[in-house]
This record gives sequence, C-alpha cells and structure tokens, in this order.
Amino acid sequence: MGLDIVTIVIIAANVIISMKGFNDFSFFEKYKFNIGGIHRGEKIRMFTSGFLHADTAHLFFNMFTLYFFADEVIRSVGQLNFIIIYVGSLMVGSLLSYYFHKNEFHYSAVGASGAVTGVLYSAILLHPEMRLGFMFVPIPIPGYVFGIGYLLYSIYGMKNRIGNIGHDAHFGGAIGGYVLTILLASWVLSDNITMVALLAIPIVLLYVLHQQGKI
Repeated sequence: MGLDIVTIVIIAANVIISMKGFNDFSFFEKYKFNIGGIHRGEKIRMFTSGFLHADTAHLFFNMFTLYFFADEVIRSVGQLNFIIIYVGSLMVGSLLSYYFHKNEFHYSAVGASGAVTGVLYSAILLHPEMRLGFMFVPIPIPGYVFGIGYLLYSIYGMKNRIGNIGHDAHFGGAIGGYVLTILLASWVLSDNITMVALLAIPIVLLYVLHQQGKI
C-alpha cells in the first residue's frame, strides 16, 4: 500500500522548504522560530519554522519518522483530522517553546519535530499494540514504553538544557497530539483508557515540576 497523498505532500513541503533554507540564509533567518522576531510581531515564524531544518540529517530523521507513523494515524482518523493533529501539534510545540524561552530574545529553533512527535503520540494512542524496533535493540519495544520514555527524557533535557535540541517543542508536540487525538477520536477513552492514562503521566509530571519551579 502506497503512502497517503497527505503524507506525501507534507514530506514534500518539508523537503522543498528545508532545501530552500539550506541554500538561502536570509530565507532561513526570516522564517525560523526566533523569540526576538516573534516579539516584533512575526508570529508566522511559529508555523513556518516547522518546515525548516538545521541540516539534511535533521530533515531525514524527522521525515523518516513521519513516513512510518503518518499513515497509521490517517487510516484511523482520516485525512482532515490528521492535518489538524499535525498542524496542531506543530503549533502547541511552538507555543510551549515560546512559553519557556519568552525572555531569551536570541533563542531560535527549527524543525518538524514537534509535529512529528504529535503524530507519533497519536499513533501510539490509536494503536496501543504497536511495537517499535530500533537498531542495536534486538527486541521491539511497546510503543507506549517508547512514548513515555521519550517524554521523560525530554523533561530531563528541558531541565538540564541538554544538547542543541528543542526538547520543549517535542514535548509540546506530544501534548498536542495527545489532546487532539482524544478530541477527534474520543473512542480511545473507552477502548484504550489505560493507554490514555499511562501517556498522561509525563504531561502531569511536567506540570507538577513546573509548578514547583524545577523547570
């Protein structure tokens, strides 16, 4: 079965816009996520930054992940709802990044990671039986174990500012994918309530840590 046309269009848009950014510095600077630019009223950056990438490896990893999980979500909720989940996750990722970095005027970020993480979290909610295989890991692990572990690592990364990675955008994307999937596919609350509860754990943990001033 071939890729859904929506998945193809989104991957193509990411590749075309990212390639433009690789070769046009002014274009990249104009449309990347940047706190100073957003404060100047350039809110469009919160959306356009999700189609730019730092380099080809960054682009490939995000599109490779999207390739594996997008159609799983589309088959469950339909094309329109998938687009809502993708764009919504992208925007929630940007909003959470803005919230945590709003006073860092030089803070910048790019990448579809927030949107892709939202799609991944949505796929896990919709298909709790999903198992993921990785290089160097001989046994596929349950999708929910990966999802929870990934968000716990994101909390750790946010707290300790690990690497040149937008951990908050990843986390925000997961929140977007989680909430929008529950709203658009409310049957998961009756069919997969245990998974809904498990995947909420990192989100609640982040809220508690933030309320305590630890993040």
